[in-house]
Amino acid sequence: MLKIINSGYSGYMGRVITDIAEADRDVKIVAGLDLNTDVRADYPVFKNLREFHDAADVVIDFSHPSALDGLLAYCITKVMPLVLCTTGYTAQQLEAIEIASKKMPIFRSGNMSVGINLLSELIKRAAQTLGDDFDIEIVEKHHRRKVDAPSGTALMLSDAVASGLAYEPELVYERESVRKARSAGEIGISAVRGGTIVGIHEVIFAGQDEVIELRHTAASRDIFALGAMRAAKFMAGKTSGLYNMKDVLC
Repeated sequence: MLKIINSGYSGYMGRVITDIAEADRDVKIVAGLDLNTDVRADYPVFKNLREFHDAADVVIDFSHPSALDGLLAYCITKVMPLVLCTTGYTAQQLEAIEIASKKMPIFRSGNMSVGINLLSELIKRAAQTLGDDFDIEIVEKHHRRKVDAPSGTALMLSDAVASGLAYEPELVYERESVRKARSAGEIGISAVRGGTIVGIHEVIFAGQDEVIELRHTAASRDIFALGAMRAAKFMAGKTSGLYNMKDVLC
């Protein structure tokens, strides 16, 4: 049985992870981690992992970028797989993740949805075929409470597009300050925030007299928790390296 530490257990995604684990006979949550430990759980909860002294196999983190240092320090000591589902990391934090992955196994994805990761592969292929003759725009929409913009998923999709192009594109965020016609070699990224939108991502390839749109809509956030659980099972037994959803889907 896979023993899981649920980092960010009191948040919405942490509670979904709890529900999924309760319905899965192959996994068990042995501890919860959160600054807010007032939320009741059927497992012991801690503000700091140093207070946890039992055995575990993997950490699933749906919390906040500020928790990264503590998670890396703990998991390096234990050589324990860490599934990072949080977004909004700084460039310095991403570098720290890369360095830590040489000593421990880390899974990180800008989006835990299987569908989004398939979309990444589709738009890479589209960019390879259409890139020189089509303008490319990414539009992402999320609920009013989401803090980071553009989303980690939008940046992940822009990386997928760029990997299919024969040139290094320029990322242009919004256009209110760009007082000129659109240049070739750009990828435009726009963010919308409002209501309770779970997540909508559109990649637009606009050419001469034709437009191709690839779109993913998340109807609930449960799909991200299911992807995280799938990643946690994949990471069991790994000793080092940086993994993503492409490794899981292969």
